[in-house]
Amino acid sequence: MVLSRAQSESSDSSVHSTFASRYVRTSLPRFRMPDESIPKEAAYQIINDELMLDGNPRLNLASFVTTWMEPECDKLIMASINKNYVDMDEYPVTTELQNRCVNMIAHLFNAPLGDSETAIGVGTVGSSEAIMLAGLAFKRRWQNKMRAQGKPCDKPNIVTGANVQVCWEKFARYFEVELKEVKLRDGYYVMDPEKAVELVDENTICVAAILGSTLNGEFEDVKLLNDLLIKKNKETGWDTPIHVDAASGGFIAPFLYPELEWDFRLPLVKSINVSGHKYGLVYAGIGWVIWRSKEDLPEELIFHINYLGADQPTFTLNFSKGSSQVIAQYYQLIRLGFEGYRNIMENCQENASVLKTGLESTGRFTIVSKDRGVPLVAFSLKDRSRHDEFEVSDYLRRFGWIVPAYTMPPDAQHVTVLRVVIREDFSRTLAERLVFDIQKVLQELDALPSKFLVIATGDNGAAEKAVKAVKAGDSDSVILVKKSEVETQRKVAKAWRKFVIAHKTNGVC
Repeated sequence: MVLSRAQSESSDSSVHSTFASRYVRTSLPRFRMPDESIPKEAAYQIINDELMLDGNPRLNLASFVTTWMEPECDKLIMASINKNYVDMDEYPVTTELQNRCVNMIAHLFNAPLGDSETAIGVGTVGSSEAIMLAGLAFKRRWQNKMRAQGKPCDKPNIVTGANVQVCWEKFARYFEVELKEVKLRDGYYVMDPEKAVELVDENTICVAAILGSTLNGEFEDVKLLNDLLIKKNKETGWDTPIHVDAASGGFIAPFLYPELEWDFRLPLVKSINVSGHKYGLVYAGIGWVIWRSKEDLPEELIFHINYLGADQPTFTLNFSKGSSQVIAQYYQLIRLGFEGYRNIMENCQENASVLKTGLESTGRFTIVSKDRGVPLVAFSLKDRSRHDEFEVSDYLRRFGWIVPAYTMPPDAQHVTVLRVVIREDFSRTLAERLVFDIQKVLQELDALPSKFLVIATGDNGAAEKAVKAVKAGDSDSVILVKKSEVETQRKVAKAWRKFVIAHKTNGVC
């Protein structure tokens, strides 16, 4: 089954080399393998030319994923790019480095380990795989418990907030687990622990809490969730556990909020996942999942192989994968240490504050993100009667910025936000420049006609009243109808014609 879709504005089904006379004179088929080889210089040039049209990763403010590492780490990555991580017997040092990372992260998350006890965990290609593995462990433990009690085990469910990342929906659908979502509400964009516990029943394999919501960076109250679940478990005789999805916040909370109880200090937290390629400061392709103890990872889920050499235990969804990211994670952990990570996270937090202050100074935005959480700024337009956040996002691309606009999940889908993720390589200068460019975009949009037709539902011809109602947040009294593309183009052309005429000068320059 082919999931990709080839798109091209050109009707030509061939790829042409920019410098054809230097390397190759014939064009290449676009969607089929060419019959003949071409010089390596030509292959490089063709691909390099097309990649020039990609966005700049440093200006991609939509992504949490690391886009810069030190040159020394880049060298280590390139030196190990040909090592297959799964060949543990052939690459024992790489395996040792992975085990060291697991133990360092487990201690960072306050796992209850003895002096000579090793942590239980594994490196993955990201938090999505880590969540799948953690979910499978919860499902199998629940099934074993229900079978031992002579009860049916065919209808497992998992409780999450509606703000979870799509990987949780994938887990539920792929592994046949009912997903019970706590709906959001206006002004509260994370899972409500009290409502989550209300959804828990005997078939709940775990409750998933998010440490750093993708939508607004906010930390969910894992401590309150733990306390409420302990009470319910005592009342019902159940033992419903907690998984913490710390994909974004796992490398932030220990350094910025060490007093915050969200990890293995809470007795019901049985597993935690974290993305090394987010605030773990490694390029894309590394995640981690840590279990509280051996009892929380059923032995029957672990496979043992010996055809690559010695006996090797494996618990992953995929098999082969590169070693580079594991090595890069170890580099960051020993290179930066606790002090280095704390300094970087504090700097990200300060730059987020600079951006937030700059946006507030415009008087045009409402800040949706919280001060405590992932260093990002999520914000909405106060006045959406003429233009919306999607237009702001689109216009910012003209300056090279990639700032996503999106609607909140149910029941807050009427809220639209823009989000800027503050990574290590996003400086204060860039934050100030972004605010300046946002102001320029707002000025441009203000000079253009609205893309909406504003129709008052209760008073014919009262367009001004309708606009005021929208500005005041009374959207029930008006209908905002998006103009057709042709009508929008006519309005824009008319506005620009008027602008040019007003600024036209007589005489010769």
